[in-house]
Amino acid sequence: MPSLPRDFLTRIAQTYALSPEQTAAFVEVYCRDGEEVDAAEALHISASALRTRMSGVYDKFSIEGKGPGKFYRLQVLLIQKQQENGISLAETGSTIDIDLLVQEIRSQVRPLVKQRCGTMRVLDMEQPIELTGERGIYTKVNILERLSGRQRRSEAELLEQCGLAEFRFGLGRPIEERVPGLAAVQRHSKLMVLGKPGAGKTTFLKYLAMQCLEGDYFTDRIPLFITLKDFAETPGQPELLADVAQRLANCGVADAKTKAVQIFQQGRSLVLLDGLDEVRAEDTQRVLRQIRDFSDQFPANQFVMTCRIAAKEYTFERFVEVEMADFDREQIATFAHNWFRRSNPKKGDRFLQKLEQNEPIQELATNPLLLTLLCCVFGENGDFAANRSELYKEGLDVLLKKWDASRSIERDQIYKNLSVQRKEDLLSQIALISFEPGVYFIKQKILETQIADFIRNLPTVSTEPQALELDSEAVLKSIEAQHGLLVARAHQIYSFSHLTFQEYFAAREIVETRVDLNRLVDHLTEKRWREVFLLTAGMLRNADELLLLLKQRVDGLVAADPTMQRLLTWVQQKASSVDLPYKPAAIKAFYFALDFARALDLARALDLDLDFGLNLDLDFGLNLDFALNPNLALDLALDRALDLALDRARNPDSNPNLARALDRARDLEFKRKLEELRDRLPDESLSRRDRKQWWESDGKAWTTELRAVMIQYRNIGHDWQFTSEQKRLLQQYHDANKLLVDCLNSECYLSRPVRQEIEDTLLLPISEIEKRV
Repeated sequence: MPSLPRDFLTRIAQTYALSPEQTAAFVEVYCRDGEEVDAAEALHISASALRTRMSGVYDKFSIEGKGPGKFYRLQVLLIQKQQENGISLAETGSTIDIDLLVQEIRSQVRPLVKQRCGTMRVLDMEQPIELTGERGIYTKVNILERLSGRQRRSEAELLEQCGLAEFRFGLGRPIEERVPGLAAVQRHSKLMVLGKPGAGKTTFLKYLAMQCLEGDYFTDRIPLFITLKDFAETPGQPELLADVAQRLANCGVADAKTKAVQIFQQGRSLVLLDGLDEVRAEDTQRVLRQIRDFSDQFPANQFVMTCRIAAKEYTFERFVEVEMADFDREQIATFAHNWFRRSNPKKGDRFLQKLEQNEPIQELATNPLLLTLLCCVFGENGDFAANRSELYKEGLDVLLKKWDASRSIERDQIYKNLSVQRKEDLLSQIALISFEPGVYFIKQKILETQIADFIRNLPTVSTEPQALELDSEAVLKSIEAQHGLLVARAHQIYSFSHLTFQEYFAAREIVETRVDLNRLVDHLTEKRWREVFLLTAGMLRNADELLLLLKQRVDGLVAADPTMQRLLTWVQQKASSVDLPYKPAAIKAFYFALDFARALDLARALDLDLDFGLNLDLDFGLNLDFALNPNLALDLALDRALDLALDRARNPDSNPNLARALDRARDLEFKRKLEELRDRLPDESLSRRDRKQWWESDGKAWTTELRAVMIQYRNIGHDWQFTSEQKRLLQQYHDANKLLVDCLNSECYLSRPVRQEIEDTLLLPISEIEKRV
């Protein structure tokens, strides 16, 4: 700011009844734009005596506070009074065009802004990547204008609003309406953006800076990106205004202090304050005061500040608090395409396909930091590891250790006796205790009680109830703020940030504490335990005991049902009747899938159920190609023909197509009977009414004959007549075998004899298993 005229300053001193000594000090200081040393020399007094006089001056003008900020606040007041009195900037020897000044400074700060905000580099990236532009990685974010953790909802309401069908993917996704991040910034001049670790807060601020500099938003402002941790630790602890002025001076802006005040007074800056949670405890109050004073002093500017949820206890009355929303599917896809287009666009498509097939991993992708990790892993390997526990462990290491360490952030260890290892132990205990009864949303008091029960056994811990209560609350807030693994879903209700992590920690607790594996296998038929089974198998040093227990329980599901045993006997007979160079397990799986689909009235889902056999086939080292084997291909074609015929019986508009089966049939008698059946079908030239009449009168008998031919010549097409209870049991048996096969296919450590025993006895009737054991 330009120095002020002496006569003007003298008149102001008289108006405010300054003493002669105060007047002399006041005039000299503001004539010299705050240069205290020069002012003291001009008055022939010490710098200490000058500051004493100026303290009285600030009192007369009601300027409160400490430090150099008082000088700037009074300077702004004097300029306002100067303008009120009709004294223009020209009369002070300085004429400015504010628009021209803004553009001049924008061009001067551009290189620094691009250097600091134009790229991002996280985790183990070998080099930074562009944030914006044609090759930019940035994905537009959404904002929640209502903080989910402060709303009053019950656990039942949270479950109902999530919806069980999309619970896994939706657990990390708040229910409230989302608005685009840029829209929220444009709507509020002072914005506090809260978010979980890795939610993309810093990246969002960098994007705002680049949009201001090169985009379509805030182009009449100067972007100022300030990392609050760096500002707080600057030697000399400068005021925020002085720090900004120094930054501008470093960019080559002449008379930076004066121009900074001009810019701020005219409201022409976009102030981006990043990482309030990263400021050390000893600096927090000073930084908070400076932010409040600065934003109050220059209210016309645009302010955006970021902080982790639950990290600080503070109140900024004039800042609107919002929350970073998790990524949705569209944002995940955009990020992945942006990421892989730099190296291999097709790999981005494969990444999304694999992600779609794996819901637990897809759930982690809602967090931008973990999505970046997934892209890095997939970029190196072209797939996700079969043993997902290793991938989840890497993600947890990022949140528990690497994310802060990579940016040289040392957070307060709220509870010093709780190391990272102990936090994992604590989270594992909480996870299993809550997961067993199906609890996903946990009341804060229950969590704090569980934490207190855990930490009371640590050394040097006070067991006095009040101290334990305070410690447990501090630990919960620490885990929420520092790692984001437990998060508030509503007022005093928490959950794990991802259901995947709750499953991982539950499996870890089973492995680390050597929980009786029968306790786990008791949940065989509960679908929500599927991921815990797979993770436990992958974490165990040796999974023999678990897989044998699992196999025993799977067989026991249908052991007492004669009809089920007849079905499995038929499966075995069919598998034995074909001469194929493949292991019997895959063939049995194929035939089981055929009748499983029909028995459950799922014939149209046949291709999906065949996945069971194909997946098993892959990991057993087979290459079962149905099209290359006439016997197996014929069975498949005829079985489909039967299904089509049955459909025709219900729907006279459909036409059973036996041509493919006829062409490939090797048994002449069988072929002749099929031809006879085909010839008895109503001619397609008949009207729909006539064809319908035929099906009503003769269709049932025709279908019965077709089924009898299938059974006689191919041993397929049996009408098992399962009851509703048997269908339910068959579904459970199918799902349990699928889980068992998936465990075998994972990278769990299993001895060869045990693996061979399980493979050899898959889908066998109990009588046959007992013979082989």
